Amino acid sequence: MIKRMEGNIIKIRKEPTELKMLKLLNSRTSLSAKDKNNYHYLEKGFEGEKKFDAMIGNSSECLLIIPDLLFEYQNTTFQIDSLVIAKEEIYLFEIKNNERDHYFKDDNWYLLSGKEIKNPLLQLKRSESLLRRLLQSLGFQLPIKAYLVFVNPHFFLYQAPMKAPIIFHPQLKHFIDDLKATSLKITDGHVNIAKKLLSHHIEETTFHHIPEYTFEQLKKGITCVKCASLMKALSLQSLACEKCGIKEDTETAILRSIDEFQLLFPNRTITTTGIHEWCEIIHSKKMIRRILTENYTLQGYGRSAHYVRKNKNTQ
Repeated sequence: MIKRMEGNIIKIRKEPTELKMLKLLNSRTSLSAKDKNNYHYLEKGFEGEKKFDAMIGNSSECLLIIPDLLFEYQNTTFQIDSLVIAKEEIYLFEIKNNERDHYFKDDNWYLLSGKEIKNPLLQLKRSESLLRRLLQSLGFQLPIKAYLVFVNPHFFLYQAPMKAPIIFHPQLKHFIDDLKATSLKITDGHVNIAKKLLSHHIEETTFHHIPEYTFEQLKKGITCVKCASLMKALSLQSLACEKCGIKEDTETAILRSIDEFQLLFPNRTITTTGIHEWCEIIHSKKMIRRILTENYTLQGYGRSAHYVRKNKNTQ
């Protein structure tokens, strides 16, 4: 059974793991210019995707929206920013949050400075072809309409080809309104397609653009849930971010920091001493031990003792 998470969106878009890791590393160490650029690129892209979700998700019950899909077909991996099942067609959207002026010439894309960049239409065409073949292998013959969507109002493309499948920011609301107007009520057939596609979605497990780092070289402390800056302790019960003003319950912040520790160091065991050092601003080791005991299971004895997350079904 497909659960609609928010309106007609049936899968929540998660922050990319690579972006999460770079955000944490940016707060705890000095990233190189290349890594910092990659971090800001991913962050900007994610913000653009969320903006698109908000616009298309605020619609009637005539669309099934599945954001952020990753497939592997015939040893080739491809990603889809947003997929919409409507009427008797499937819409594939490649979402870009570019800004400033670009131009198109001889099937190539350029910054206004003359620097050539990747042609996103080629990426769109590749994803469309792979999705079509995947659908055919699953027994579906629905036509696919693929579009390149620019959600940033400050983007402009000179000499844009008139027949290219591109939707610019000023056109987006009108396009979505037309899409809703021409679509019909969702049927069991639409839901079946969504189920099949979701069953083939894979979680990304390799991250090729994360710099090397060690536990020792990273700054210790608790990062802000909003801006990822390191927080200060207001009292035993609460923390605050001096940069954005967010306040957070200490226990909630510690549990979140343990999750971040596991994300950055998946092969490192969770111990009271290790988490106490990781959080740093929490002076009470007794509090760390209590939180771990209540939310994790202690395994092993002596020096080999460590914590693992409790199975939710046994709590």
